[in-house]
Amino acid sequence: MAAAIKPLVAGNWKMNGLRASEGEFRKMVEGSIAGASGDCDLMICPPATLLASLSAIAADAPFSVGAQDCHVAQKGAHTGDLSAEMLKDAGAAAVIVGHSERRADHGETDEVVAAKAQAAWRAELLAIICVGETEAERKAGEAVAVVARQIAGSVPDGATAENTVIAYEPVWAIGTGLTPTPGDVADIHKSVREELVQRFGAEGESMRILYGGSVKPSNAVELLTVANVNGALVGGASLKAEDFLGITAAYS
Repeated sequence: MAAAIKPLVAGNWKMNGLRASEGEFRKMVEGSIAGASGDCDLMICPPATLLASLSAIAADAPFSVGAQDCHVAQKGAHTGDLSAEMLKDAGAAAVIVGHSERRADHGETDEVVAAKAQAAWRAELLAIICVGETEAERKAGEAVAVVARQIAGSVPDGATAENTVIAYEPVWAIGTGLTPTPGDVADIHKSVREELVQRFGAEGESMRILYGGSVKPSNAVELLTVANVNGALVGGASLKAEDFLGITAAYS
């Protein structure tokens, strides 16, 4: 049941991070080894340029590294793209697919997101599938319906608690400093859980549902203790070890 789900706190560095950022990541790894991270799984998703070096740093630590996107194909004439197999080869354990910035900036549809999730599974990567409503959709009272539609279209058949994580990120709260109330989060996560259980049965009960959107140390406990919230997908606050570990400490 959901109560027994081990939380995951994953950091999405987006288009941030150079080789100099390895020192900050090393602090995160050292903090996790020292027990400063609480009882949760830990992951950082850096730019692809840092996947290999960060995975090497985390090799002997309770910390994994993920990617931020992948191409649907395994290989081929797709200049500038990276396959899930390439990401796996570079040390990734997971890949984010369907982030709202990919949907908005690159026009990714639910169908494309589902295909990328299947590509992740093909490479034996965990697929972190993102869903979330815009401010206009929330104001129109459509948040639950929009997220349900995205889950139906973006999560392929065959999803399990082992190969899939759902990340709910209200688009209007990403990087804005705005956050939904715990009640708002509870409503959406409850609806997501119901959708997953209806479609996947016991696997849906065990699948992790992360909350993302302006999560920081000061609000982590309030947000991460909401029912059906099984961790966080953290943006800006994951760039600094002190902030990231401060969020994971919510599970101490």
